[in-house]
Amino acid sequence: MGFTALVEEYRGGVLENVHYGAICVVDEKGSAVHKAGNPEHITFLRSAAKPFQAIPAMKRRIPDVYGLTGQEAALFAASHRGEAFHIEALESMYRKIGISEDILRCGASYPLNEDARAERYRAHEPKRRIFHNCSGKHAGLIALSKHMGWDMRTYYEPDHPVHREILETVAYFAEVPKEKIPRGIDGCGLPIFALPLRKIALSYLKLACPDLIGDADTRDAAAAIAKLMNEYPDMIADTKFVCSALLRDANLVAKGGAKGVYAIGLRKERLGVALKVSDGAEHVWPCIIASILERLGYGNRETIERLYALAPNTIVNDAGTEVGMRRAVFEWQA
Repeated sequence: MGFTALVEEYRGGVLENVHYGAICVVDEKGSAVHKAGNPEHITFLRSAAKPFQAIPAMKRRIPDVYGLTGQEAALFAASHRGEAFHIEALESMYRKIGISEDILRCGASYPLNEDARAERYRAHEPKRRIFHNCSGKHAGLIALSKHMGWDMRTYYEPDHPVHREILETVAYFAEVPKEKIPRGIDGCGLPIFALPLRKIALSYLKLACPDLIGDADTRDAAAAIAKLMNEYPDMIADTKFVCSALLRDANLVAKGGAKGVYAIGLRKERLGVALKVSDGAEHVWPCIIASILERLGYGNRETIERLYALAPNTIVNDAGTEVGMRRAVFEWQA
């Protein structure tokens, strides 16, 4: 797979864990200007695909069609973690679209945010589909299907018109023939796509720099969804998660996915970044991403410090006592 060591974790001075993976940084030509591990490693985008899955709805101006607020529309690209303000926005959006959560394909769950989950437990509330972190994305696809007169009840099927459009969108951004893109089923029950890291990085560069997109409608839709992500960062994840921390920086568009995949587009620098942690770990994302930004000479130190604040490189035990440390160890390859 071409993985290399990305992060080492020590306890009591003894190496305890090594997280392997690959990183690719591309320029406007789609060429890898920095890499650690194999830039052609193919991985499923998982939730990192959400901004592109929202493009067909943004092309049809679905937020305007249903009178959605910016916070509500941002949920099209979100992996929300079920805080109260997420659920309020989702319920409002569902009312405006005229659907109930029973139509959702995603399974019933509890919120990912620990505090929000605890609140639901204390209230003895059952699992709900709207609590699922992908319920905003599903709402966008259902709203588009309703507007276009497509069958809403089968919106999750791979051959449904909404997913044919999404596949074409992913292929267009990545510059890969759609017939060459492997597909699977994501955790929320919808089709998902696999791409080389270099192509994921290129796609996020275009999301950050839509002037690189030739088609005018796609360009406008990409700019619109990226703008929403930056304007409402806490809707994309929550108040204590890496996606929201990065999106507070207006120069970045960023989104992670399950099993360790993460992607970022840098506007001023006109670079795209994609990484994969081979063991699927997410807690090392801040360490890796902060190190990437530092090695790129990124000028906004506040963004880097936000990442380290989320997941300090100092490892503490359950009592808060310092017991170890982690560090990024990857090197750029020639």
